[in-house]
Amino acid sequence: MSMNGDFADIVTYPPNNYKGIVALQMRNHPEALDHLMVRLRGYLTGQSEMRHYRGKLLVVEVNRIRIRE
Repeated sequence: MSMNGDFADIVTYPPNNYKGIVALQMRNHPEALDHLMVRLRGYLTGQSEMRHYRGKLLVVEVNRIRIRE
């Protein structure tokens, strides 16, 4: 899990090489962190199997979660 946007670069960090990457997209708005965590916790609660995350990049934004493989 990272707030560093570099980890959302699938060329540099191909999701298939990892057990799962979560990139929090704050865009210089630290006040968004609480909203991001609420969205992420909701998603994690619904997807409790670790195999669901293998080889995926989750880009967590305030209004959505994008999944890249």
